[in-house]
Amino acid sequence: MDKERVGFIGLGIMGGPMATHLATAGYPLTVYNRTAARMEPLLALGAKPACSCQELAAQSDIVVSMVSDSPDVEEVYLGPRGVLRGARRGSLLIDMSTISPRVAIKISKSAAEAGCAMLDAPVSGGDVGARNATLSIMVGGESSDLERARPVLECMGKPTLCGPAGAGQTVKACNQIATALHLVAMSEALVLARKAGVDPEVVLKVLGAGYAQSRVMDVRGPRVIKGDFAPGFKARLHAKDLNIVRETARELGCALPATALAHELLTAVVANGLGELDHSAVIRVLQSLAGVQPEAKA
Repeated sequence: MDKERVGFIGLGIMGGPMATHLATAGYPLTVYNRTAARMEPLLALGAKPACSCQELAAQSDIVVSMVSDSPDVEEVYLGPRGVLRGARRGSLLIDMSTISPRVAIKISKSAAEAGCAMLDAPVSGGDVGARNATLSIMVGGESSDLERARPVLECMGKPTLCGPAGAGQTVKACNQIATALHLVAMSEALVLARKAGVDPEVVLKVLGAGYAQSRVMDVRGPRVIKGDFAPGFKARLHAKDLNIVRETARELGCALPATALAHELLTAVVANGLGELDHSAVIRVLQSLAGVQPEAKA
């Protein structure tokens, strides 16, 4: 059976590797990115370029998007040259960005009115997961639409149906809470250790073998103590995500005090000009508060 034609919008740190997996899996691929140069690696693999989201949608059976924020996704799908201007009835639309659940539901309703199915399918796993096709994919929408999307999504990671439209974004919001709090907890532990004159490598070794172990500590900890903040997930994007979390919590009347603190710390990272660094750079703010000198980059 011939593979469906896929269009991919957004070829940044995450989207570029994700689209590459689709190209190497043999999907007929059309790509669009506002910065045209980011399309070049995909074109070298045989993908076709599009000049707009509308044009891309007209050439695709399945459209996948991976962009930065709720307004960007609204522009991609609902804008004057957006996906819904070009998508045919029966097209399947998959937004893998991290956005507000409310916006995901709004766009899903607009897609249904245009005769298209839609899934919100945000991901976790960072740039490593994108490169290795091991992303955790949190899907909101109809189970039948997920089954159609499954071969495409499994080229990038493991999809799990979380519930109806918007549920994928809600689960991603939960993920961003837990990740932020793990980062802050690890950072505070390492700052305290440095302040007390204890080798942070020893701290990671001991904590990593006990109840305090976490995926965040395993992946980011060794880089943090070497002063390596090359972005796997940029601090400014995590601050943006926690803003979405807090807006959603306010809409639901849900108090999240620890999340509020993590959001303020990541906001401080951005305010100090470090927003393009990895979100683990939150330790820089905590080091400053504690009067601890940051590690020199190895």
